[in-house]
Amino acid sequence: MGSFRRKTPEEILYSISKLHRGRLKIYIGAVSGSGKTYHMLQEGQHLKQQGIDVVICAVSTRQRPETVEQLGDLERVPSIHWIKDGMERKDLNLEALVKRNPEVVLVDGLAHRNREGAQFPTRLDDIQFLLNHGISVITTVNVYELDGATELARKWTGVVVEETVPANTLEMADEVQLIDVSPETILKRLEEGHVNGDSSPMLFERSNIGKLRELALRLVAEDVNDSHEKYRMEQGLTGPSGVAERILVSAQYHWNGSIHVRRGQQIAKRLGGDLMIVTFVHPKKMLSREATAFKRSLLKLADQIGAKFEELTLASRRKLPGMLARYATLHQVTRIVLGHSKLNRWQELWRGSITNGILKKSRHTDIYFVADRAEKEGERILPTKMLTEGRSDDRYRRLSDQEVERKIGEIRRGRFKVLIGAAPGVGKTYAMLREGNDLQKKGIDVVIGLLETHGRKETLAKVGSLQTIPRAKLEYRGANLEELDVQSIIRRNPEVVLVDELAHTNVPGSKNKKRFEDIVDILNAGISVISTMNVQHLESLNDAVEQITGVRVRETLPDHVLRMADEVELIDVDPKTLQQRMREGKIYALDKVDQALNHFFRTGNLIALRELALREIADDVDERLEAWERNDSLRGPWRKQETVFVGVTLSTNAERLIRRGFRIAYRLKADWVVTYVHDHAEVADELKKRIKVLEDLTARLGGKFMMLFARSRRQIPYLLLNKANDIQSTQMIVGQSKRTLWEKIWKRSVIRPILRYGRHMDVLVIADIEACYYQDEG
Repeated sequence: MGSFRRKTPEEILYSISKLHRGRLKIYIGAVSGSGKTYHMLQEGQHLKQQGIDVVICAVSTRQRPETVEQLGDLERVPSIHWIKDGMERKDLNLEALVKRNPEVVLVDGLAHRNREGAQFPTRLDDIQFLLNHGISVITTVNVYELDGATELARKWTGVVVEETVPANTLEMADEVQLIDVSPETILKRLEEGHVNGDSSPMLFERSNIGKLRELALRLVAEDVNDSHEKYRMEQGLTGPSGVAERILVSAQYHWNGSIHVRRGQQIAKRLGGDLMIVTFVHPKKMLSREATAFKRSLLKLADQIGAKFEELTLASRRKLPGMLARYATLHQVTRIVLGHSKLNRWQELWRGSITNGILKKSRHTDIYFVADRAEKEGERILPTKMLTEGRSDDRYRRLSDQEVERKIGEIRRGRFKVLIGAAPGVGKTYAMLREGNDLQKKGIDVVIGLLETHGRKETLAKVGSLQTIPRAKLEYRGANLEELDVQSIIRRNPEVVLVDELAHTNVPGSKNKKRFEDIVDILNAGISVISTMNVQHLESLNDAVEQITGVRVRETLPDHVLRMADEVELIDVDPKTLQQRMREGKIYALDKVDQALNHFFRTGNLIALRELALREIADDVDERLEAWERNDSLRGPWRKQETVFVGVTLSTNAERLIRRGFRIAYRLKADWVVTYVHDHAEVADELKKRIKVLEDLTARLGGKFMMLFARSRRQIPYLLLNKANDIQSTQMIVGQSKRTLWEKIWKRSVIRPILRYGRHMDVLVIADIEACYYQDEG
């Protein structure tokens, strides 16, 4: 394991130097008004309560009531005031700060440029100076102020930024925390006069806030991914992490090379992953003029789309599958993209089948075979924009009675907001109560419908003067249990109700099986709801969470529940901070701390779950952007008329295939169908139960399930292909199961005929992931 590796002299010296250096924490947000300063001051107050010496300098509250309240009795070291373009500016008073020598300094505006004649030209330089004097710094920055993100922000929003910090600034920090806020919240703060939108009004257009929010989420996700990869390397872990997608295109210097790369690019964009391209050449053969021209075009394309390109030497064609599989494992690739084989069965036997070879050699990597349809249909690989021609003007079309009723229901329905976190203890309930109190101060009638403090004193103290609706009492198997009292809430009829733990399963005998169904009833009564959940409870992420943590989460909710929310906000916390909260007994009882830290709350798990949450909310933001402006998705438009066909068996791998099928179809805006083929005339009762489980899962995720009957196992792949052709499928998804030698001899492969006769469609073969251990969530 990496933890036993002897440190180099350089690493030892670096570790010693860090003992004398202050810590740097950065709060990052999408735009001004996100709440960065509020959270920075709040942390300063918590540190002071713990006996740590904290001061503030050059902090701008902009007279926001909530932020001013957080100032409290924090000591202020006066800043140096000066005027630029008629605006007052504040520089850090380094001499006074060093003389005062606090443990921590809170300072706003990391990208600030100092006055002429100052000791250092930028605030970042000032902060480095303080860190070198052993003074820790907590500071704030907007995403568009980071070099690299600045150009993307200008391209997407038209906003030009003058003051920036280097792109690697986040890497310099000991801790980075994202303050995620929805565009609706920002616009409300702007309307109330708590955000200055005069200086850059373009920033505060709804879609621009959304784009910058997504940029911040993805940027922090990449930063977390870097730390995740470093952790895995130290632990000696190889293969895909189960979080970030990494797409590898195996391309040839041939006319279809660019087609495969373009398809790989679309997959990487829609799944929010990195793109790599690899090609193999014979070490002793010169490239032909045609191949050289294709190489130039591939290099140009890779540079244009920001993909990493690598050319490797390969002496024998038969060695290609093994080399490609090793390369994929080394680079933690999650999906290999390559073209369908054009060889017939005898040519494959004579020359060797790359397709069969790569399926044998790749253990943890999905294989994506790109359809060979360019000759018939032209190059349909590039994503196209949704067509608008021929549509009628809906503004003048009379609504039907049913449509009128539906729209009236939408108007009357309460607003739904979800606060989501990577793990228990990140502060979702605390944030929910804080928002409830803020709304109450504005004269809005807010009540607590159901609160789970888990004995956390800080959370309980945040209840304030909020009224709590007593829970409903239910008896189950001789025990008295409590649940959300929906009818009492509806009778009380507040404007807003706070409800914890959205994914909770109700006591048997309740009106609704799940708490989210209770919330739908409350929303339909015209009452708004703010609720909380963890990312691990999303149904489609169930397998990813199990792969990361080894824990099978039992309480899940369908992904559409998150999609029906009017607002979704991420509560982001650094894993080390979360573990410290755990040690202090702020998450679980002290007698459970050691067990939690050694299992679910291991560092690697928390880093991976945090990255998963960041990427999931970034995707959710992008989906909402697409709903607002169809041509404005940051991941690019999708290919028209996609249909995803998922073929499953009754193995334990079937649920994972269904969930993967849903996530792929959702990202591609595709219809999707799950099909099981039974190879006997009758279905045993036990199998009927299993089939019902798969059918119910498909329905919960919004897909269509169908069952076909085959006369024998040999007929299965052809029935699947025929049904996929009937529904005009553009992509088939099948699983690669582990088979014994005896099964390989006597049972023909289902995948090989599909790949041979389904070359007109994309085929994704999902790897068979073997988990180290499984346990129920504790």
